[in-house]
Amino acid sequence: MKKSFKEIYMNLATDLAFRSHCVRAQVGAVLTKDTRIISIGYNGPPAGTHNCDEEWPDTGCARDSRGSCSLALHAEENAILYAVKNGSKISGSTLYTTLSPCIACARLILSSGIKTVFYKDSYAEYKGLPSDEGVEFLNRFGVEVIKYS
Repeated sequence: MKKSFKEIYMNLATDLAFRSHCVRAQVGAVLTKDTRIISIGYNGPPAGTHNCDEEWPDTGCARDSRGSCSLALHAEENAILYAVKNGSKISGSTLYTTLSPCIACARLILSSGIKTVFYKDSYAEYKGLPSDEGVEFLNRFGVEVIKYS
């Protein structure tokens, strides 16, 4: 039986997560439009900086004031930034990610014109937060967010 595009894209996002240099969480993302992949990303430090698993294999990079990685870009950010850097038009696209977007990524997703987000696991559950504020934000402003199962 043929796999659906949704299944292929989420499988790819899951596989991309293994490229991450983060010692705490590995997250992958695939940005698509009209059944075509326009960008991919995974969480980690900006190119040309430190790879956390090599530089700080036991602890990872330092934490910022909110307890998040001080160095890393999120998978969604990397996918969006790469698409923009290369001139891809992402308005109306669909994002597949292994972890639901945090609030900062949600703002970027909305501002980029992404229309649909599929996610595999909950950011709130991962971080021990009471709710997925990124998902709530996107839903409030008309971005369709769907838990992939």
